[in-house]
Amino acid sequence: MAKKITINPVTRLEGHGKIDIFLNDQGDVADAYFQVTELRGFERFCIGRPAEEMPRIVPNICGVCPTPHNMASTKALDDIYGVEPTPAAKLIRKLQYNANFIEDHYIHFFFLAGPDFVVGPQANPAERNILGVISKVGIDIGEKVIEVRRRTRDIIKLVASKPPHPEGGLPGGVSRAISEEERRSIRETANMSVEFAQFALQFFKDAVLKNKEYLDLILGDAYNLKTYYMALVDETKKMNFYEGTLRVIDPNGKEVAFFDPHNYTEYIGEWVEPWTYIRLTYLRKLGWKGLIEGNDTSLYRVGPLARYNVVEGMATPLAEKEYEEMVRTLGKPAHHTLAYHWARLIEALQAAEDLQRIANDPLLTSKDIRNMNFNFTGKGVGCVEACRGVLIHHYETDEKGLISKVNLIVATQHNAAPIGLSVKKAAQHFIKGGKVQEGLLNMVEMAFRAYDPCLGCATHSLPGEMPLEIKIRDCKGNTIKTVRRGI
Repeated sequence: MAKKITINPVTRLEGHGKIDIFLNDQGDVADAYFQVTELRGFERFCIGRPAEEMPRIVPNICGVCPTPHNMASTKALDDIYGVEPTPAAKLIRKLQYNANFIEDHYIHFFFLAGPDFVVGPQANPAERNILGVISKVGIDIGEKVIEVRRRTRDIIKLVASKPPHPEGGLPGGVSRAISEEERRSIRETANMSVEFAQFALQFFKDAVLKNKEYLDLILGDAYNLKTYYMALVDETKKMNFYEGTLRVIDPNGKEVAFFDPHNYTEYIGEWVEPWTYIRLTYLRKLGWKGLIEGNDTSLYRVGPLARYNVVEGMATPLAEKEYEEMVRTLGKPAHHTLAYHWARLIEALQAAEDLQRIANDPLLTSKDIRNMNFNFTGKGVGCVEACRGVLIHHYETDEKGLISKVNLIVATQHNAAPIGLSVKKAAQHFIKGGKVQEGLLNMVEMAFRAYDPCLGCATHSLPGEMPLEIKIRDCKGNTIKTVRRGI
């Protein structure tokens, strides 16, 4: 009987990783590791660059989620230059950001997660993809998904030059104003986005929640993980993607921290393990307690499910009604990992409603788009809710404005340790007695897929060098020497 199962590469996510599953003598899962095997050292090669170049550099970290990096970087520049963006500039930034939430959430749900529910978690892998989804739901729906993503990406292009790697961030504002003609197109996109968001939620309810097998998966132990949760909230503790205060609740829903993102180092600790290139995070005041769940853990989660658990409501009326239905169904806090998908679709509705509000705001076409009353500080922290969760950019410069320090904490880093636990728990649930089927391995992958991890975003170097461990083995597989660096 094989004692080790490797899923390499893992599928339907951004980046490169693998899962190693170790079996005991009875063929049950003793342990499992979600390993990130790539390294992208953006924190190091940004050193020495002019600070104002950062919003153009960091979107290249990832082609899937470049707008959050662009926005967090731009907000860090506001700090460095000691300036507040004008009201019109802030509105245009939110326009770009809501468009990003809509198009990004749909690529995850329909392209990456959807095949598991629409086609089936144990369906033929050749059919378990977007083409399989379209064959089940019809080409008309596929066309609607493509159209709403195209139109919202056009808004990102309008504001920041291009959707894949936007370049529109300036300290104190934005690079171009919005015309009345452009407003009309934005309004059409916003209205279409609200309609499609309502359709997508009803589709989820019909295809997933009304399917007893899928609902049992969502509510079952295989995908249940008790952790803390962290998210940005506005002054009324409603959901806010662009700005706010970071709130943390414990596994029972009690608020345990409420802090300005500028003070993140007092609350968020970073940890390195030798088996992955990703930095793990934990609640600093609780201390690192390892990869455990429950009331004694110091791990927390971010992203759509975390935001659902942390906030006290949505900021728009239609999304609030959907949120209330989710609360009635799952309660709060909900520890059901697969519920990330439901929360994600509710967020797309809030983003669409807010896009609609902005499209009708008279201030949108103001020409007052930049505040250049600079008071240079040399330090800046930019924090936003990326689609995948809390994103922090922290920069420091020398007296010439050249970058001397960069620290990036992305959503997948916050989630990395819980992802590992989720994968292990799913593997232990589905793999018994050494019986392994492809469909069951896909159901193990579903544990990480719910988080929509972005591994390219998450692998950066600590000050100095990345940790590395090399094992030299003899022909029988026995370790004869271990070489370590930075561990």
